[in-house]
Amino acid sequence: MKKLAVYCGSSLGVDPVYQEEAMKLGEMMAKENFGLIYGGGAIGIMGCIADSVLKHGGAAFGVIPKFLDQVEITHKGLTDLFVTENMPDRKNKMYQLADGFVALPGGIGTMEELFEVYTWRQLKIHDKPIGILNVNGYYDHLIAHIDHMVSEGFLQKKHTELIFVRNEPGALLNEMLKVISGKEYSPTN
Repeated sequence: MKKLAVYCGSSLGVDPVYQEEAMKLGEMMAKENFGLIYGGGAIGIMGCIADSVLKHGGAAFGVIPKFLDQVEITHKGLTDLFVTENMPDRKNKMYQLADGFVALPGGIGTMEELFEVYTWRQLKIHDKPIGILNVNGYYDHLIAHIDHMVSEGFLQKKHTELIFVRNEPGALLNEMLKVISGKEYSPTN
């Protein structure tokens, strides 16, 4: 089974579309036999995607540091749960378990996790695919800022191709499938 590390919020956000799209992605991941690697919480967008993967017969693996075990309200129905000593250990465990990375809407922690694996890809520490699910234009400003980094000479244009952005879950999962498994997603599967 291939696994995707999904970085996302421990909040739901103000628009229900964030929750809806996370649940769609979770369902599609389960149907394509992609395991979910995520922060281990039962709340927010992270809880939504885990619940959806599990509801549709998929595997969900949580990774949570001890100190967040109560704050993020650890999901009790996971396929497996890894409790780490601290945040760096959490991120490292998620990196080790994952075949690819996806960012859904989230806060500063989501940004930090996304940019860490993006940086590592740029430095050729790994060659795992990285995707952003740009639900409701959530990442439009970030994408514009990345383009601004290029125009100001702080990022090479070729490095923008190390990450792909899709606006709907099927297109994002299709991109992951092409890179990781060499096949394309079919909603009729």
